[in-house]
Amino acid sequence: MIRRGANVQDCAVIHVTPAGGVEIGPGATVGHLCLVHAATVGEEALVGNSSTLLDGVKIGVRAMVAAGSLVTPGTEIPDGMLAMGAPCKVKGPLAGTAAERWVQMNPAGYQALAQRHRKGVQPA
Repeated sequence: MIRRGANVQDCAVIHVTPAGGVEIGPGATVGHLCLVHAATVGEEALVGNSSTLLDGVKIGVRAMVAAGSLVTPGTEIPDGMLAMGAPCKVKGPLAGTAAERWVQMNPAGYQALAQRHRKGVQPA
């Protein structure tokens, strides 16, 4: 399920399995070229470009997975944390880092972009 205000960007793949579904939380961002495979992305979380989330992964509220990360099965990234790498590891709180701005700005920014697009599309 992709919740209200979330954005799933170009070439991302969202895949469910018989063992687990997918939840993309309200206001969350799944970046370009990501794979979300039977995983959960919390409210206003950000999954950076080309990251892979495997079965049973849970990304917390307003957490960030840095670009190019591989989040292995069953990994949980707590609320408000910055995680990165392959395999992905929690590096610490997102607060006070340069990346914090992306998590704060993405929900409203992409929702505004969607509205501008909707207003600019004219029927053929």
